[in-house]
Amino acid sequence: MVELAVYAAIIVTVFAIVDPIGCLPFFVALTEGFSDTDRRIIMTRAVLVLGGILTIFALFGRYLFLAFGFSLAAFEIAGGILLFIVAYDMLRGEITRTKMSAEDREEAIARRDELSVVPLGIPLLAGPGAISTVMIYEGNAGNDPLAIVATFVAIVITTAATFFILRYGQPILKAMGRVGVMALTRVLGLLLAAVGVQFVLNGLIAIVPHL
Repeated sequence: MVELAVYAAIIVTVFAIVDPIGCLPFFVALTEGFSDTDRRIIMTRAVLVLGGILTIFALFGRYLFLAFGFSLAAFEIAGGILLFIVAYDMLRGEITRTKMSAEDREEAIARRDELSVVPLGIPLLAGPGAISTVMIYEGNAGNDPLAIVATFVAIVITTAATFFILRYGQPILKAMGRVGVMALTRVLGLLLAAVGVQFVLNGLIAIVPHL
């Protein structure tokens, strides 16, 4: 039962850090004036970029630790701080600066053909927080097959949920209203803040015996 709760927490965390509901207003705004066909193409490509990027870093992230010579504990501390910053912006009701800046948005509007990749796919959906999260979870999984699979299940579920949310984005946005979207974003931000603190604590606990 405890293990199931841990695996469920992985899924919730990955979904929360991607935050497709919080990204929904920006997707609608950036694709305003597009035809339904163009909007569907952009959405599909953005979701594929999200799933592909997270899967690649989940698969090969641990090898980056070896290549660059830093420990998982150091990455946990850095990732935890990053998650907390993301969560802080979400709690304030703002889109995080690690995801998309005003310059990114202006460039996206001017270059519509690339909109699905930048900034929607990266870094609006698959941002640094999401990438570091899957890398940390896979790094902590060790040889536990269920823990390894849980991260990829989380990526699949989050990708599928993101597709659904963006596909029916405008009706959902109208039903929830901007206040509802921001309220849910703040709840997810609170969860992320707790996860970020836990990542930092895990990293410190791993490092302290070696100091």
